[in-house]
Amino acid sequence: MDLKNKTAIVTGASSGIGISFSEKLVQKGTKVYGLARRLNKLREIQNELGELFVPVEMDITQADNIAAWVQSEFNENNLPDILINNAGLGLFGNIDELSVDDWNTMMNTNLNGVFYITKQVVPLLKKNPRHCHIINISSVAGLLGNPQISGYNATKFGLRGFSEALFKELRYDKIKVSTMFPGSIATHFFGDDKESSTHPNMMQPGDVANTLIHLLETPDNLLINEITLRPLNPKNPDDQ
Repeated sequence: MDLKNKTAIVTGASSGIGISFSEKLVQKGTKVYGLARRLNKLREIQNELGELFVPVEMDITQADNIAAWVQSEFNENNLPDILINNAGLGLFGNIDELSVDDWNTMMNTNLNGVFYITKQVVPLLKKNPRHCHIINISSVAGLLGNPQISGYNATKFGLRGFSEALFKELRYDKIKVSTMFPGSIATHFFGDDKESSTHPNMMQPGDVANTLIHLLETPDNLLINEITLRPLNPKNPDDQ
């Protein structure tokens, strides 16, 4: 896909790799609708990236709000080409200590939210005469279970199954579906204090975003449906 003059929807666009995804897409000449709950942060990003970045205040767990926005924003003359399902969160703890609210929060954001927006956008992608692409951001936690992240594992394993079914469902509609499974990235994912929660051996958001751009720019009849990204050496240099 030639990304110039294309239109993308990026969820979770106000932080972490969502910012990097949006930045790389805008640099390619793509119009980006950046969805997140923090409108003030989205506006700050727009100030940095320019008018090709369109802030959209949205909680993706609210199905009716998503449907209303998609129906009001898009039409035959304004069709999306790309959907990046990036919004997600992890709340960790032993299964007997994990609260029902935390479990439901992960399910609603990491799985239900992906379904809500994908359900609304797919009919528009089907109307688009060009090849389109959905990229779902999972995690290595969608490939391997570990103690104290059972809820997060469940959502990311579920996203993998959803993505594989979707890829087989949509491939003959000229819609690619890819899933990215990144390991540790130097973002605020593990806590608000980035300095104390990251280290130099983690992957950089820009490098992960470059991989996303590569997936999007593959030839129309070439699909990379799954890709795993890991730091070569994941250990904190201070601990070695």
